[in-house]
Amino acid sequence: MLTLKQISEETGRVIAGLEKKHFTGAKEAIDNVLAIDKKRREAQQKMDNLLSEQKKAAGNIGKLMKEGKKEEAEKAKTAVAALKEESKNMQEAMENAEKELNALLCTIPNIPYDEVPEGASAEDNRVVKSNLKECTPDDTVGNWDANPVVETAKLPHWELAKKYNLIDFDLGVKITGAGFPVYVGLGARLQRALINFFLDEARASGYTEIMPPTVVNAASGYGTGQLPDKEGQMYHCELDDLYLIPTAEVPVTNIYRDVIIDEKDLPIKNCAYTQCFRREAGSYGKDVRGLNRLHEFSKIEIVRIDKPEHSKESHKEMLAHVEGLLQKLELPYRILLLCGGDQSFTSSICYDFEVYSEAQKRWLEVSSVSNFDTYQANRLKCRFRNSETKKTELCHTLNGSALALPRIVASILENNQTEEGIRIPKVLVPYMGCEIIK
Repeated sequence: MLTLKQISEETGRVIAGLEKKHFTGAKEAIDNVLAIDKKRREAQQKMDNLLSEQKKAAGNIGKLMKEGKKEEAEKAKTAVAALKEESKNMQEAMENAEKELNALLCTIPNIPYDEVPEGASAEDNRVVKSNLKECTPDDTVGNWDANPVVETAKLPHWELAKKYNLIDFDLGVKITGAGFPVYVGLGARLQRALINFFLDEARASGYTEIMPPTVVNAASGYGTGQLPDKEGQMYHCELDDLYLIPTAEVPVTNIYRDVIIDEKDLPIKNCAYTQCFRREAGSYGKDVRGLNRLHEFSKIEIVRIDKPEHSKESHKEMLAHVEGLLQKLELPYRILLLCGGDQSFTSSICYDFEVYSEAQKRWLEVSSVSNFDTYQANRLKCRFRNSETKKTELCHTLNGSALALPRIVASILENNQTEEGIRIPKVLVPYMGCEIIK
């Protein structure tokens, strides 16, 4: 969440950032935060003064008793009791203000960096790079005109999956329900090939592999911002009050909750392969056909913990890593800088990677790479100790998909279909053990 220091010292910038994110009632929310914080600080000051008076008065009781001034001592005791009661009330007022303040801060999103473009929806996202054409500062999703044409890509991936017996969507419905496909034979092998390829590439780029739990407690969901904002999108195990993870970002980032890291150990670079679970409530139509939108899917996540002055460089390195994966898979892609109105609740800046589905004539998001600045770290109490000042400071957290598998599989099947079968990208052949799916 935003820090009180940010809000109090950069009030105008914070309000402008929230307005860029199209957060309704930005000024009112920030004014409320400042008012509640003032109330909290006033209660704290009064309580401190009362405790000081109480200590002084209590110390005087013994002196009065020694001097034989019993009546005055009794009056002092009564005064101390009144001070105790008043300080208790101030303590309660301060704690209530803190709870009210934290509850309000949880409803306020992160503010975007200055380079994030204005815009209200996905149509306003800026296309900053593609392997299809040179991009200009005026290129947006709304005016993009460089979609590839692959004449052989006639069938959508769900028909190809059935034709070559790769994925059984009906069997998934039988076993669990819609959105839980069953991968079969070479379809399962393609999944495993991609998982191993992505993990090998991450390891070669210096990421340490983590194998985390796929269920987390509420504190972990709160730490990375899934709770309370995205509670309706998560599967909740009510009996144990645990949540199935929507992404490995949650357990991996929470490794550093309530941790003070030595500056020399930054940046920390972790990666993880996990199953991910999303309820995707309200999704319907063409967006949910086949692999387009699933309730359970595989994903490799890269996570970094860094110090503020280096986090933008880390972000660039993560973007280059994801782009390199798409280049090696020989897929048509574009990179979007999300506008303020399309950014997530927790991010300061986010780039989306999309691959083209020729059979569906649409772009499919396969990765979001975000820098959260101190927003998650403030929730997590994830800090590092400055080697010069010896003081602790909030870290920056970053993460990205590298990559999410379902739509990568869809794009490989659709864009690589030939009369002989599905051509396997060269980089995956050693993992697959074949060059074509027949």
